[in-house]
Amino acid sequence: MNMEYVTLNNGVKMPMAGIGTFLLSPDEAEASVLSALQCGYRLIDTANAYVNEKAVGRAMKRSGLKREEIFLETKLWPSFYEQDDAVDKTLARLDTDYIDLLLIHQPAGNYIAGYRQMEKAYKEGKVRAIGLSNFNEAQIREILEICEVKPSVLQTEVHPYSQEKALKQFLAQEGMVIQAWYPLGHGDKALINEPLFTELAQKYGKSNVQIILRWHIQDGNIVIPGSKNAEHIRDNFDLFDFSLSDEEMAKIAAMDQKKRYYTSTPEMLDRYVQMVPPVDEQK
Repeated sequence: MNMEYVTLNNGVKMPMAGIGTFLLSPDEAEASVLSALQCGYRLIDTANAYVNEKAVGRAMKRSGLKREEIFLETKLWPSFYEQDDAVDKTLARLDTDYIDLLLIHQPAGNYIAGYRQMEKAYKEGKVRAIGLSNFNEAQIREILEICEVKPSVLQTEVHPYSQEKALKQFLAQEGMVIQAWYPLGHGDKALINEPLFTELAQKYGKSNVQIILRWHIQDGNIVIPGSKNAEHIRDNFDLFDFSLSDEEMAKIAAMDQKKRYYTSTPEMLDRYVQMVPPVDEQK
């Protein structure tokens, strides 16, 4: 199985498929990450706010892989943006010397201060690449105007019902790549069971989910589906032995409805700033 990679705007190579740990308890995250690393995954996505970074660190150690074989991604939470030791504390929880990709999790609170923290960590060699999560085009432009180190990645909601074509065009102009969370539309059965995906799954001997994840990769979206189920984890990675045709890709492109499952509001962003994840109490 040949992993496909994308080269970020600073030359760092990032795997196109990985495991997400959103909504996983520490025990679940540790088991899922270990299982993923054992079946060939090399990209792991976590966050301060998932309160499972220590578990991810343990799974990395238990895997027996060298640290440099793993691409580790995490995100700073808004209530930590102004804390000078936010990155160091994140490194300590993950029990590692460096993070491959660090993102600002939300465009909430003093995210410029958060971005400056990431730039400093980047210059100090604690982080290999930096990026943004859940930022819209106007907010990304704001960062591009003030940054010393350009963001490499935008992590946001992308799936066949919300393909973000205009945003992706803008990101391409700025040398940034997109990473999809909710790559399966929050597990929406209507999306997953679209007749087109069923037809393609039969043609290629794959599942509907694998067809959708393959579409993402060919469309340039890095994917990080999360799962606690070892079989699903294995299947979600079995994407590199077939390709969709241009015609099939065009049919999926026509499914775009600009339908999002998550919409951020100013009230939500204010709440995020107030929310302090119990990072020190985690298992």
